[in-house]
Amino acid sequence: MSINWHKRYRQQANWTEPLRSYIFEQLDLGKNTRLLELGCGTGAILERMHTPAYGLDLRLASLQKAKGNTPTTALTCGNALSLPYVDQSFDVVFSHFLWLWVQSPQTALAEMMRITRPEGHIIAFAEPDYTQRVDEPSQLEALGAWQREALQTQGADPAMGAKLTELFYSAGMQIVETGTISKPEREAFDRSAWQLEWDVLKSDLAGHISTERIQEMKAMDLLAWQAGSRVLYVPTHYLWARMPEG
Repeated sequence: MSINWHKRYRQQANWTEPLRSYIFEQLDLGKNTRLLELGCGTGAILERMHTPAYGLDLRLASLQKAKGNTPTTALTCGNALSLPYVDQSFDVVFSHFLWLWVQSPQTALAEMMRITRPEGHIIAFAEPDYTQRVDEPSQLEALGAWQREALQTQGADPAMGAKLTELFYSAGMQIVETGTISKPEREAFDRSAWQLEWDVLKSDLAGHISTERIQEMKAMDLLAWQAGSRVLYVPTHYLWARMPEG
């Protein structure tokens, strides 16, 4: 199955755009502010930045697409567990749907803190907690369980969103603000967005759940959306933290 990942990342970027605008406005970013996005993917957020930023991702294929989407951005292929930057290189380091994929969060945060200047900022804009996913009607509850299992099989931590505050606080970061963001539980049905969600879900579930069962659930899901009875809620956490003084 071919998934348009840039379209998917743009969809996710839309969910957090108000939060990003709010925090970046509070930071009063200037042309000399040095920003880095870890896990920048295909550049869905970097292409919207009004302040120049750097981008890093583990996947070269994603970076090649990001180069086309944001050609003036300095992009680097690298691992969050061993960042290829000198100490105190950046004023702001931020991420978006990254932490659930990080194999050693403590190591990654230590690296992020190393490259951030004293009193600089580290921001996680969106980290879901799939263990608290809510699906209604009840016939669709299996979708949440399937998703959690598929993520774990891929090496992700489905509950990472709820662990952010403890992770950052234990590392000595000052928590400026934290909370949850989400789309409305009962939102207007968008067929295109719905199909994209299912493309990703089917890709995750391939080999774990039979095609027939997936198609059955997809049909039930569509009917529930069209009837106005569908509820889908995944708590998505954000965290804004400040580095200690030097």
